Amino acid sequence: MIKDKTLEILSKTLHQCGERGLFQIPPGFEIQLEVPRIEAHGDFATNVALNLAKPNRCSPKDIAASFVEQLADGEGLFAKVEVAGPGFINLVISPSAWLEALGEIHRLDKKYGCPDIGRGRYVQVEFVSANPTGPLHVGHGRGAAVGDALANILEATGHRVEREYYINDAGTQVETLGRSVLLRYQQLLGRRVEFPETCYQGDYIRVLAREMQDIHADSYLDATEEEALSVFSDYAGKRILEGIRTDLEEFGVHYDRWFSEKSLYESGAVERVIETLKVAGHIYEKDGALWFQSTSFGDEKDRVVVRANGMTTYFASDLAYHQDKYLRGFQLVIDLWGADHHGYMDRMYAGAMALGKEREALNLLLVQLVNLLRKGKQVAMSTRAGEFVTLQDVIGEVGRDAARFIFLTRRSDSPLDFDLELAKEKSADNPVYYVQYAHARICSISRLAEERQLDLADEKTLELNRLELPEELALIKQLSLYPEVIESSARFLEPHRIPYYLTQLASAFHSYYKHHRIIQEDLALAKARFHLVQAIRIVIRNALELLGVSAPEKM
Repeated sequence: MIKDKTLEILSKTLHQCGERGLFQIPPGFEIQLEVPRIEAHGDFATNVALNLAKPNRCSPKDIAASFVEQLADGEGLFAKVEVAGPGFINLVISPSAWLEALGEIHRLDKKYGCPDIGRGRYVQVEFVSANPTGPLHVGHGRGAAVGDALANILEATGHRVEREYYINDAGTQVETLGRSVLLRYQQLLGRRVEFPETCYQGDYIRVLAREMQDIHADSYLDATEEEALSVFSDYAGKRILEGIRTDLEEFGVHYDRWFSEKSLYESGAVERVIETLKVAGHIYEKDGALWFQSTSFGDEKDRVVVRANGMTTYFASDLAYHQDKYLRGFQLVIDLWGADHHGYMDRMYAGAMALGKEREALNLLLVQLVNLLRKGKQVAMSTRAGEFVTLQDVIGEVGRDAARFIFLTRRSDSPLDFDLELAKEKSADNPVYYVQYAHARICSISRLAEERQLDLADEKTLELNRLELPEELALIKQLSLYPEVIESSARFLEPHRIPYYLTQLASAFHSYYKHHRIIQEDLALAKARFHLVQAIRIVIRNALELLGVSAPEKM
């Protein structure tokens, strides 16, 4: 990667300057390299001289001048190096170096853009984890796309990743589900019963009630709620979870483990974590309840783990769950939560630290709401009222690829407008179509070359110096940035960087294709351009694969 080579040369020069006593280098000092916003300022720029000026008590320009004078560029990587402004060093990469970057893309192929920054670090990504009280809706789909893409990116960058779904199968919401189905079951059998607003209102409840009627006839019509509730809750929860699994599989999301909250109580894990924190001095008694002293770890107030009536809180089971994660050996735990959990984050970070982990061993990501639009009008969604568009509906209407790509086009903690009609358009306004069409277009070039019996893939006679157009050099520069995009996506846990990059790359390719012929009579030029566009195809395919989106050869 050209950026890596540039940093290597700059670091070597910095070391030499220090050895020769030109200026002092503070311990742990690292060179920062960035791509200037203004193209005239070069391909890369570094503020190394500005950062060294204060500890050396001298002018940044003087340090920059000394640095440039000592620059050891034996490979001829730089076409131009200059000091600019208050002491920035601007670097222009030689065209020949950019052309060589194409060879790296072709050589690495599917491995291109996968820097090994993880080095086997054991990571768990827990995402979606919706209560099994109703079908997945469009908001859950966004969490699924983000979590799965993030896991793909971490795997591609050398992390050992496990995907997990936490089943919230304990607590009042499961009882409410069972009660909702029981009441609908009684109504189906002709009994006039009130259906409270606190129950789940969706049509799926009626479907489950009919299934219970088919299985049990009227056996539970006269049963007490105490006798029937567990049967109806267990059945409804199981059936809904089956539907969730099916929807996620159809969405291209596969989990390594489905973890039951109920198992934490059955195994005694909840009691054990409370006892562990008691022994460590992090739990105290007040007003008959047990409190976790989360203020000691930065939370705004302490939190109840066992109520005065002896019932444990959700937080207690969450503590047990995260202790279980760390006992399984995960070095980094990533949880994707809904935006309504914002106020819950500090106590969970406090809990992880009380369990002996650094704060950095837990990363909580919020997934904001999806504003689903149809013809410009917002679609109302309420799980309890039964007014929502399911993930299955969205996949059926716009397809898996469009749904996943659009879910990933913005930061997960920012609201997202999802226009169903736009997602179905075959136009440049539809981002996933625009990117996939670029890949399909390049594949069509390969088919045309085969039809004309042109061996454009023969690299023995390749003359890359024929790529002289500014647009061609600009495309190669974009391709060389891809590994950095993947690395930053992994480091900052931000998959949205990839769709943005792909959209920019596709736009540049479509413009280039529109104005310049790839296959033509000048065979040497055709080969060079074919080599370029095939590199573009490789990058688009690799990036789409990380997003869980297909790279079609025909459209």
